[in-house]
Amino acid sequence: MAVTKKPAPKKPAAGKAKPATKKKTNRTFGEKVKWFFIKAMLWFFGLSIGSVIFFKYVPVPFTPLMLIRAIENKMAGKEVYFDHDWEPIDKISMNLQKAVIASEDGTFLTHNGFDFKALQKAYKSNERGRRIRGGSTISQQTAKNVFLWQGKSYLRKGLEAYFTILIEVIWGKERIMEVYLNSIEMGDGVYGAYAATEHWYRRDASSLTPMQAAGIAAILPNPRKFKATGSSSYINRRKERIVREMRYIGKKVNYDGK
Repeated sequence: MAVTKKPAPKKPAAGKAKPATKKKTNRTFGEKVKWFFIKAMLWFFGLSIGSVIFFKYVPVPFTPLMLIRAIENKMAGKEVYFDHDWEPIDKISMNLQKAVIASEDGTFLTHNGFDFKALQKAYKSNERGRRIRGGSTISQQTAKNVFLWQGKSYLRKGLEAYFTILIEVIWGKERIMEVYLNSIEMGDGVYGAYAATEHWYRRDASSLTPMQAAGIAAILPNPRKFKATGSSSYINRRKERIVREMRYIGKKVNYDGK
């Protein structure tokens, strides 16, 4: 029986080097952190801008504050009451639109999201140990209510400024007012103009008188403490001041600036 031998492996020709094999490059811990941070930032910008564009056309169904209030009431053993219905801005009383501008943000129609004079005034007052309302614009309050949580940390303030710029650029003033009036807390478990007018006056949101609209606007500093009807002398004085300031806005709020 013939035995066949396997051919011997060919030796590389003299002078020829073996082909170099590619080595896998292992990223350092610092590089991994850097790439993770970059990807996280890209995801954040994409989701945040996308959500702002989405809510430019779609009603905001609920806000973080609504969830927080429900949890607070549940933990305190209170009834979890929640009343919120979306109402288009053309069905919300012009008196209420003027009232919240007069009460919360007198320069809403002219600023670009921030009232730096009001912020400076609030900062100086806080330094002296006095706290006043008026530093945050309607745009800032809307950004906070819809996209963020309550609090006073630098992180939340920074995110608030970021979302304020986005909604000013993407939404515009009329949409900001529409979302604001549909998401703001206007009583204990009461959110938005539709629920507030039904709760306080037993009528629809389109038929508020100037004094009734001023009543809702007057309680916004603390809507769970103050009442729009059967009000204290403090709230009654605020109502009268708001009605006086509403006269300077005109018969109709001009959102397009023309």
